[in-house]
Amino acid sequence: MTSNNRQVLVIDDEESMRHMLRIVLEREGYRVSEANSGRQGLLRLENGAFDLVLCDIRMPEMDGLAFLKEKIERKFSSTVVMMSAYGSIDTAVECMKLGAYDYISKPFRPDEILLTVRKAEERLDLHKENVDLKTTLKRTARPQGVDAIVHRSATMQGVIEMLRRAAASSASVLITGETGTGKELAARALHNESDRRDKPFLAVNCSAIAPGLLESELFGHAKGAFTGADRARAGLFGAADGGTLLLDEIGDLPLELQPKLLRVLQEGEVRRVGENTPRPVNVRILAATAVDLKEEVVRGRFREDLYYRLAVITLELPPLRDRSEDIAQLVTRYLPLLCARLKRPVPELAPAAMQKLEQHAWPGNVRELVNALEKNLILNREAVLEADDLVLAEMPQVATKPEDLSLKKAVEALEREYIAKALEETGGNRTQAAKLLEISLRSLLYKIKDYGLE
Repeated sequence: MTSNNRQVLVIDDEESMRHMLRIVLEREGYRVSEANSGRQGLLRLENGAFDLVLCDIRMPEMDGLAFLKEKIERKFSSTVVMMSAYGSIDTAVECMKLGAYDYISKPFRPDEILLTVRKAEERLDLHKENVDLKTTLKRTARPQGVDAIVHRSATMQGVIEMLRRAAASSASVLITGETGTGKELAARALHNESDRRDKPFLAVNCSAIAPGLLESELFGHAKGAFTGADRARAGLFGAADGGTLLLDEIGDLPLELQPKLLRVLQEGEVRRVGENTPRPVNVRILAATAVDLKEEVVRGRFREDLYYRLAVITLELPPLRDRSEDIAQLVTRYLPLLCARLKRPVPELAPAAMQKLEQHAWPGNVRELVNALEKNLILNREAVLEADDLVLAEMPQVATKPEDLSLKKAVEALEREYIAKALEETGGNRTQAAKLLEISLRSLLYKIKDYGLE
């Protein structure tokens, strides 16, 4: 803000002093109002906003110190600089204690008063920056608990009610749902709604760590337990003690580690690699998966006893295509956050554009929606986004008979098509294809076999 926008109130019982200050300040572009006493100054503050007040101390009716006390009590926000021809260090200190920003002794030269006023302006600018920053942080702060889950649909309301009930206990929860439905978000909400909210929340993707390292990562190790173990490590269970640990992609947990996890759930203790004595831990286990663990049990790839220990409560997250009425709220939540990151104004979405988003299939669910919003914000700089402005991924046509309304078959056909395209795009590199599809390599290998894509 420049001085041309600054409103200054001069309070002094001497007309000559008010006149001199008006000339000096108006020459520099300030807009000046006058008051001949503290009481009249308060009336001016009641009737208008002033950035800065220059106030004499010795005045009839109400002196400067009485004005300052009343101004603070009535919570007027103007910055105050006190003036006096009878000043002393004690007076200056008293003024500062009462809330004055600065103190200047009369007589003063024009350049002295201008220097003082400009210092006060710096304080005003800094205060404004702080207020703006707090407002921005408040607007962009990540909501906690169930407030972090955007929902309006009856389907999601049922999920939220189940989540609240589950949060009140320490039972293990298995969170299921397609990729991108927000399983980690639901896990964080469970933690934040529980009495463990002030303790750690840690998450590990069981498919992202090599099997040989995963045991040490989860359970910790003793010093010298293996080559390179130059110091002891508590592991994620030790680090999350008292809090919550999310085991994401739990279906990819190696079979040889499953009994050790089962022991933690049954006995509440872990044994670090290289140690014989177990250590007690108090950790709530949440697990998440996009695969059917019951089917994995049937195939012998997941222990049945571990499944039932993990699935004391099952929280199933619906795909976005089954709750399209939530899309408008999701857009409202994420659009300002993305615009803040991209440092651009938040555009308005035309009704037809919103309808286009609501009618899209979103096989990647909420994650795909957020990615699509970010892409379109980068490609379009218009203040209003029309339907034709939105670039959305084209969906492959599902080859099903018109009378065949099996959703399961349609999803399987779509999944097979996506996997085939990913393999084609990566030249058959299955590791890269798994990354493109945002699933684990283990899951991809099973699906390749199931769909006959080998």
